[in-house]
Amino acid sequence: MSRSTNNYALVMELNPKSVIAEAYRTLRTNIEFSNIDEDVKSIMVTSVQAGEGKSTIAANLAIAFAQTNKRVLLIDADLRKASMHNIFNLNNRIGLTSLLTGHSHISEALLECYVENLQILTSGPIPPNPSELLASRKLSAVMNELKLRYDVLIIDAPPAGAVSDALVLSSKCDGVLMVIDSGKVRREQALKVKASFEHVKARMLGVVLNNRNRKETNFTAYSYYGHTESDTQ
Repeated sequence: MSRSTNNYALVMELNPKSVIAEAYRTLRTNIEFSNIDEDVKSIMVTSVQAGEGKSTIAANLAIAFAQTNKRVLLIDADLRKASMHNIFNLNNRIGLTSLLTGHSHISEALLECYVENLQILTSGPIPPNPSELLASRKLSAVMNELKLRYDVLIIDAPPAGAVSDALVLSSKCDGVLMVIDSGKVRREQALKVKASFEHVKARMLGVVLNNRNRKETNFTAYSYYGHTESDTQ
């Protein structure tokens, strides 16, 4: 299986001893400690708007969990702008949409990659009705089956401030991790998205402040588990 040859920063695989890689390990540890009372097995990663680095962070977080010898599945549920097949150089002919429309079985859609303990479920063909597919009973059934096969599911979802897909998907996940580019997103925008998740009773695990200036103290209303300091997408 060929390794990533694109512009996405898979620092957990390429530079595991770096400061940024350590931030991902800290993020992973905080998530693990957040499940003392409730099991957190499926983690949805989203953002307020496009271009904040959520997909790269989801991919690196999946690798971080896989490096602890957990069985990890990374699911590309961004059915509007899929990217995991590009990040890991995989074929996207069959994927999540293929399962939800009944055109493929789970065993056909799960893909191996070059990272030990990690498998990928790409988006599959981009559908005309993403929100409807993500709200379907079929997705609930697929998620339940995948939870039996894997220790951790990392789900890359669309930006929550742009479309309703992430809000719909959050009800099927154990927890939500929100990525915020501190140089792009205003505090009011972030709070509005956070309130939307609270309205649908999603469990907020915390926030990753991406491209954060350590001298800044914005987003004080949020839990903060980790950060990456380079451009991720």
